[in-house]
Amino acid sequence: MVVSFESSKQITGEALSGAEIRDICDSLKENSVRLLSVRGCQLSDRDFGRVCRGVSESRSLAQLNLNLGVVSSGGRAEQLAEALTANRSIQTLFLHGSPLLDAGLVTLNTALSTHPSLVSLDLGDCMLGDEAIQLICGMLPPDGAKSGLKELTLSANPAITTKGWARLAIAVAHSSQLRVLNLDYNPLGDQIAGMLAVAVASSRTLEVLDLEGTGLTNQSAQIFLDMVENYPTCLRVLVLAENAISPELQQQISDLLSEGEEDEDRDTEAHGSSVTMREKPAWLPHSNPNSQMVLMSSGLGESFLGETDL
Repeated sequence: MVVSFESSKQITGEALSGAEIRDICDSLKENSVRLLSVRGCQLSDRDFGRVCRGVSESRSLAQLNLNLGVVSSGGRAEQLAEALTANRSIQTLFLHGSPLLDAGLVTLNTALSTHPSLVSLDLGDCMLGDEAIQLICGMLPPDGAKSGLKELTLSANPAITTKGWARLAIAVAHSSQLRVLNLDYNPLGDQIAGMLAVAVASSRTLEVLDLEGTGLTNQSAQIFLDMVENYPTCLRVLVLAENAISPELQQQISDLLSEGEEDEDRDTEAHGSSVTMREKPAWLPHSNPNSQMVLMSSGLGESFLGETDL
């Protein structure tokens, strides 16, 4: 299905025709498209290279969605890295469900970590491991360093070990930019959740933490409850669904976060500003490219565009 309107081109789950490839490339080169989504689409390596060359030349493209297997090989990762190195405008990049492995992220690392505009990155279900996590931590620079990611998605990367998650928790604790962290559907368990609670308590920016389906118990929930009850935190949304956590504990945490959000809303209204939060999309395994998805912007200002794939 194709959805096309001014400044946006979205094609989902189709084999792209030569005419569609030409239209995409022309729009990129003419700087007439801000959002390009070819989620779950099939295209030849030659046509993928043509799209990448268009991305490298575009000065208008702000959001690029290559979810669900479009970056399907090391060669395509190299082509995308070249495009991102030349591009200066992309703010949001979706690679969810791409079989990158650590080697693919090694290929992309320099282009991602040095991109001047990138603030939101989805690497969910990309078969990543600890080597990739070490590189991702470099995209979360500490206070006083260069700007880094504001939103990071690492859903469903079960090969990452406790050591890798601990490294990420340290980076999150010291990141001066990160506001949204999605770790859903990873086998984290209570030990890693405890590390993340310390990171959240230390962070001065993190507002959203998604831990849905991560193997947590009441032990983790009690730690988070203690944190939000007794310590100041920026956290506004904590997702604990599909864990072995009692509804009562989840409700207590939710109520405390809501109280803090109401207080903050009153403060922001007094200063004439407000922040709206990201609406969490339904979980989509990359094996089903025809599933429906509605992903709203993260509320991090004009740098994030809304995306709707239906």
